[in-house]
Amino acid sequence: MITRRSIPTSELVPGMQADRDIDDRLGRNLIASGAILDERLIEGLKKLGISNIYIREDIPDDEIEAEAEADDSLIQKALDQYHVSDPSTVTLSDSVRKRVSEGIQFIYNDIHSEELTDTANSITSDLMKAINSNNAVAIDISTLKTSDEYTFKHSVDVATIAMILAKHLGFTRKEVYDIGVSGLLHDIGKAEIPLDILNKPGRLNTEEFEVMKSHPVIGYHSLQEHSDVSPEVALGVLQHHEKKDGTGYPLHLLGGQINRFAKILSVADIYDALVTERPYKSAYSQRDAVEMIMSMTGELDMDAMHAFLHTMILYPVDSIVQLSNGEKARVLRNNPNYLLRPTVVSLKTGQVYNLAEDLSCANIIIL
Repeated sequence: MITRRSIPTSELVPGMQADRDIDDRLGRNLIASGAILDERLIEGLKKLGISNIYIREDIPDDEIEAEAEADDSLIQKALDQYHVSDPSTVTLSDSVRKRVSEGIQFIYNDIHSEELTDTANSITSDLMKAINSNNAVAIDISTLKTSDEYTFKHSVDVATIAMILAKHLGFTRKEVYDIGVSGLLHDIGKAEIPLDILNKPGRLNTEEFEVMKSHPVIGYHSLQEHSDVSPEVALGVLQHHEKKDGTGYPLHLLGGQINRFAKILSVADIYDALVTERPYKSAYSQRDAVEMIMSMTGELDMDAMHAFLHTMILYPVDSIVQLSNGEKARVLRNNPNYLLRPTVVSLKTGQVYNLAEDLSCANIIIL
């Protein structure tokens, strides 16, 4: 069985296999998906400042079977009874990733370019096609580029998450498209924030933080130069750091005053920022980031949060996970709104654990 996991570059060893293409900031391919890493490649990743990559691991079926003490029929019975495939997820081909990469680079290199809108529309069209090609209604969190070193990766992650959330919430096709544009452009104001503040390795002082907090306003004003950018797209950019309790910025708006695009972008932006390693902070694990989102009920829009929890997939069906009781298990199905607690079957005993609904499993978590 093929599994994948994110691993810090500091823990890479020769012989590991890259799970996906790794490109430089110009979109040039450095390491191809499936490549076997050697000392030279690992050292190159470290020099480029890439903090995490996904590796592919092949767990032989006979190894899984050897570990299982349960009768094979028990596991098969669980599969027959509980196995439910994940809903369709968004996938981007390598060619699309390259086009998107080059487009975002262009936008953030010159946010006043007359071609900004056309470029953003082209990128969003690629994302929309990826969503519509298999009627995607969910995102496998592990396929997002959470080891993001470059701005464009964060922008595409936020746009993609926001589009899926908007689709789940019943937005029209045009509205899903527009929130994708807003997601791509939500941080364009950072292009005019001094690099010594943007990439400061330590905590910002009060004056520096005030400068950083100006980026939504800078981005909003830059979009006023483009008459073909809709007001809702621009308001999403302006308000994506607002919180419904009034503690956000730059306008300290309350829940009912916040644009609906911004409410969704806020959830997407916070999640992706948490799992992204930056010069000034370490990345949260995907699990910890989800738990952080779940704790922000006083700050984030509940509809957007529920859509996030319903559409994101943390443990894909058929993946192998380690339980806190010491057992390995296979994921049988994901439970809507409980993405941290799927239904699994123990490879050791054949016992089914419904982590979302069975109270007897309350003390078991996925490690």
